[in-house]
This record gives sequence, C-alpha cells and structure tokens, in this order.
Amino acid sequence: MKTTETPAPLPAESGAPIAKTDTPPPPPPKEKKEGTALNVFSHGVLVIWAFMVVMPLLWAVMTSFKDDRSIFSSPWSLPDSLHFDNWSRAWTQANMSDYFLNTVLVVGGSLIGTLVLGSMAAYVLARFDFPGNRFIYYLFIGGMSFPIMLALVPLFYVVNNMGLLNTIHGLILVYIAYSLPFTVFFLTAFFRTLPSSVAEAAFVDGASHSRTFFQIMLPMAKPGLISVGIFNFLGQWNQYMLPTVLNTDPDKRVLTQGLVQLAVSQGYKGDWSGLFAGLVMAMLPVLAAYIIFQRQVVQGLTAGALK
Repeated sequence: MKTTETPAPLPAESGAPIAKTDTPPPPPPKEKKEGTALNVFSHGVLVIWAFMVVMPLLWAVMTSFKDDRSIFSSPWSLPDSLHFDNWSRAWTQANMSDYFLNTVLVVGGSLIGTLVLGSMAAYVLARFDFPGNRFIYYLFIGGMSFPIMLALVPLFYVVNNMGLLNTIHGLILVYIAYSLPFTVFFLTAFFRTLPSSVAEAAFVDGASHSRTFFQIMLPMAKPGLISVGIFNFLGQWNQYMLPTVLNTDPDKRVLTQGLVQLAVSQGYKGDWSGLFAGLVMAMLPVLAAYIIFQRQVVQGLTAGALK
C-alpha cells in the first residue's frame, strides 16, 4: 500500500522576492504647536507698536501738504490738493534753511570727532593692559549715567570762559563730550570681539600701532562704527537742551530751536501747515539715515555676540 507524502517546499531562488507580512507602521504622532499663544501675543504687540509709531509719522507728512482750514475741519482725511507752498514758506520765511545748515555743520563735525576720538579710546581700552585701564573705562560708563541737567550751569560758565559761547565749534565740542561715553562703551565691547591674530601679524610685518589701527582694525570695526554713528546722529540731531543753553544767537540756531521759534513766533496767526512742513523737514534726514543704514546697524549690534 503506497502512501502519498507531501513534498517539502522548495527553497527560494536567490534574488526572488520573499513575501513578508509586515505590520502597518503606527500613525505619526500629532505635532504639537508649542508657543502658539506666545507667538500670537508677541506679533500682536509688534503690530500695535508699529501702528503707534508709523501713524503719527504718516499723519504729519499728510498734514504738511494741507492748508490751515483743512487741518482743523478734516484732520484725518487726505489733502484735497498738495500745497507745496507750505514747504517753501517754512524753508524761506521761517528760516528753516539756515537752521538746517547750522544743524548739518554741528552734527557733521561732532559726529566725525566723536567717532575718531571714541574709536581711538575704545581701541586702547580694549587691546592694551595698563594701570588704570578699568578705572578709565568705568569713568566713561559713569558719564553715561550722569544727568546732563546737573551739568548745564557749570557747562555754561566753562564754555563762556573759553570764549566758545554762541559758536558753532563750541557746540561741536560739547556734543563730542556728550556723546563720547556711550561711544567708548559700545566700541570697547566691539573691539574685544575682533581677532587679535590680524593685529599681531601686522606688528610682525613692522607696522606701527597707529598704522595697524587706522588701516587694519578700524576697517574691521566698520559695522560697529556705523551702528554707534547712527545712534549718535539721532541723539545729536534731536538735541534741544544743550543748544538752548549754549547757543542763544538767533543766526546760529539749530533745527530744534528753529521749530520751537516757529511755533512761538506765529502767535495767533496759526500757521500750522508751515509748522508741520518744518517738522517733516527736520524728520526726513533721520528717517533716511536709518533706512539706508538699517542693515549695518543690525550687523553692528549682533557682531558682538558672534566670534
């Protein structure tokens, strides 16, 4: 009696696919959005802040092209026509051209002097160790916290005794002294982040300290110089207290004094359109400087954190 045996399964040929019963992969976990509420809140605060800053600027520019009647009858509407005579009246009759020129001379001279002297002092404090280094550095920091109002009376007598009262160069020197503490504080931290190997290589090649500073280290510190220059430009351009005390000559007034004089001298005439035109004139250079150099300002502020 023959029995039928079930033949054994043949081995799989090499290279032949083998069927596998794989279990399906588990579904991916749901991604949790962390910090969504915080992001929404922060973006909302930024939008509100931008609105609060931009709207007054736009309103001032829009109002400078209106006449006096439209300013009070429809202050939030667009001007029916562009009154460019407001700008010409403010530029010529209100002497804004003279005030603008005086401001350019004062701020330009003080800005150059502040950057040159501040960068030299900051480089020495950051790169050289000598007795009194930290003491001098903290003196500059202390100058940042000293209220300028406490120094107005003695500063007036000092400038007057030096024969610099009501002069352009006297006001330039005062602006330089006023801006040096912050400039030295900012640039000292920036010079410390620059590589020392470049300066050492220059010394090995026979370069002097002055040549190394002006031809090597100062160009490397360009982002920091632009950043601190913009901050000093904003502070010096909008300075009102110092020129009011030290510059009483009507022919040498700066823009801030000119705007106050324009607002006071009009009395009951109410030349509000000319006043807004003068305000925009004083505001445009500051906005233009920041828009042009905004990338350099950000690079200068972040360069100190990167090595």
